[in-house]
Amino acid sequence: MSVRVDLDAHETAPDAIKAWYKRWQRKQSSAFNASPSVIGCASSLEEDHLVREVIDPRLSDIGKVFGDFMGGHLGAGDHVPTPRVFEVKSLPGLFVYPNILPESLQLRLLDKLLHRDLSDPQHQTNVHLHYDVPYGAPLPHSEGQYLSFFDPVAKTFPMKPKTSHTALNIPKMLDKKLRWMTLGGQYDWTAKAYPASPPPPFPEDVKNLIEGLFPMKAEAAIVNLYSPGDKLSVHRDVSEACAQPLVSISLGCEAIFLVALEDGPADSTSTADAGSAATTPIEGDNGGHGKLRTAVLRLRSGDAVLMSGEARYAWHGVPRVIADTCPDFMRSWPAAAARASVGTVEERYEGYRGWMAVKRVNLNVRQMFADIAVEVEGR
Repeated sequence: MSVRVDLDAHETAPDAIKAWYKRWQRKQSSAFNASPSVIGCASSLEEDHLVREVIDPRLSDIGKVFGDFMGGHLGAGDHVPTPRVFEVKSLPGLFVYPNILPESLQLRLLDKLLHRDLSDPQHQTNVHLHYDVPYGAPLPHSEGQYLSFFDPVAKTFPMKPKTSHTALNIPKMLDKKLRWMTLGGQYDWTAKAYPASPPPPFPEDVKNLIEGLFPMKAEAAIVNLYSPGDKLSVHRDVSEACAQPLVSISLGCEAIFLVALEDGPADSTSTADAGSAATTPIEGDNGGHGKLRTAVLRLRSGDAVLMSGEARYAWHGVPRVIADTCPDFMRSWPAAAARASVGTVEERYEGYRGWMAVKRVNLNVRQMFADIAVEVEGR
């Protein structure tokens, strides 16, 4: 697929897609548990008529990819079965990788993102827009790593507002104020563009993990942090100078993820299969202006989604993060699963025990530049 230059990053979703999103936003949580239109609610995805299973030969050596990320070994209780991949019938190019990441790797990924990368001054956050974010000195013998914001010492760091914003400290920042962090290319949310200056390096171990699993280069990422009640408005990702896939990895609480494409009114054919969500009169009718092809996914911790092909530029959003759904093995993070003894290294995170129990962390990775010259659509 060629890069689209006719798409405006500032454009809002069509009214029909916004109305569809709002309908799902208003639904009671019980509706997500049994609805046949929600992918991921069936006892197994192979029984779900909305998806088809596909074979991804890239995943044949997944054990090595995981082992490299974990420093040579996985957790004692982890096993690495051949992952299963499913394509959503109504939106070709939208792939779901259920439970692709083992439990120990999910925890290690959290450690790297929120202990190491969050405390790296190169990685901007929404908090930087309004506050001078403090950092301690680089840790000794750590190759430039800084003290984790979850460390008790960080509670004393002063945070000065840049304008008239209220006072803030590190615990309050971690509790609710922190909404996103950028890795690699530092996306400008106001300009809806990447800066022209060279980006900081993408964390190498996370980069190798992503590129070992998915057909793209990890050059920029946005790490979104949610609490139950938070949402992500429907939008498109169109600022990258290539049409390579987007990858989204879920950690923590479950979420409802909506994806939609609007077919033109003159388009009498559809790539959606009969019986898919796109053909339903409630969610597929766009008042004569074309058809909506839609997908509703329930994403769990360890799941991944890849948006490629025509789904690469689909509208998508998160209308709901579901409370009380963080898996047991992750609920105590950043504290250890077993309560740490006084005086041990692990004790330093006890003050934040249970922080992940009410959080969803979403790693969204994209490639910024094409590998080779590509034909450009939309000129």
